Amino acid sequence: METERIYIEDKEHPEEAKLKRAAQILKDGGLVAFPTETVYGLGANALEEEAAKKIYEAKGRPSDNPLIAHIADKEDLKPLVKQIPEAGVKLMEAFWPGPLTLIFPKSDLVPYGTTGGLDTVAVRMPNDPIASALIRLSGVPIAAPSANTSGRPSPTTADHVWQDMNGKIEMIIDGGAVGIGVESTIIDVSGEEPMILRPGAITQEMASKVLGQVVCLDPAIVSGPLKEDVKPKAPGMKYRHYAPKASLTLVEGDTKDVIETINRLAKEKLKEGFQVGIICTEESRESYRNGIIKSMGVRAKEDTIAHNLYGVLREFDDLEADFIYSESFSKDHLGQAIMNRLTKAAGYHIVKIQKEETL
Repeated sequence: METERIYIEDKEHPEEAKLKRAAQILKDGGLVAFPTETVYGLGANALEEEAAKKIYEAKGRPSDNPLIAHIADKEDLKPLVKQIPEAGVKLMEAFWPGPLTLIFPKSDLVPYGTTGGLDTVAVRMPNDPIASALIRLSGVPIAAPSANTSGRPSPTTADHVWQDMNGKIEMIIDGGAVGIGVESTIIDVSGEEPMILRPGAITQEMASKVLGQVVCLDPAIVSGPLKEDVKPKAPGMKYRHYAPKASLTLVEGDTKDVIETINRLAKEKLKEGFQVGIICTEESRESYRNGIIKSMGVRAKEDTIAHNLYGVLREFDDLEADFIYSESFSKDHLGQAIMNRLTKAAGYHIVKIQKEETL
């Protein structure tokens, strides 16, 4: 298959003529990658089971990993769900369009091929102008996981998509780099209590404020990956995700101890002849002496870390790193999403530096 790549010059006012061709591909059951405000998505008709299967095939994605249906208007939600709980209404009013996915009881209109066999459906209304225009022109909800090979770092530029999807899909819409850089927050509102299944730019604190109650994290976020016999309720809960080709290790502790430990570990691997990468911030960059050093941004500005996270991981793939050592980040606010992605990318391999207590 030859993959066509089209360029959108004015992202705020995308050219309808170009997007009509992409919309027709989706109507015909094909696959189109497109930008959103979070990451690039790999789109197909969410109401067509065979189209959903093509997404799984192109990504190499397990078929029990649910897809997210993207809509352009709030009215598009009603045909997809059996009911809209009050918590869902409040969150929609506060954060749609935006980087928030909500999980509802699904209607019969949505095939199980889209929901990974679940009786619930994940729905999002992106605020990216290209994504919104494409969905409207298509006339159907678009199922769209991240447009990368399953398990790899998510794509934040069209070049990332091209690396993974060239020859596997019909079209890539190049709308430049995305804004946020990590996937949407997922909140399950289908049960008695709202539950965060994946942290993102809509933080736990923000959601709790809107609902007037603490919105809890799903235990799987805290404890680690799901067991093999458990169906994931949302994307990213069960399988290896966001991972570079190199072995990634997170180091947690006081800043000085983290720097010393990473320098030591990097030096050891370099002596053994390996290519070593280090992930740090602008504040600590000058403290590292060994290996390939990449800053993800300014620690005091979490949005810069989120924006650069996947790009840095992919850079280390291009540089053929064997081992990567990364600083850790705050687990509050947007840091919760950053650490969620890094922890999964590292396969939960974390070095925790404990301070010895003195009497």
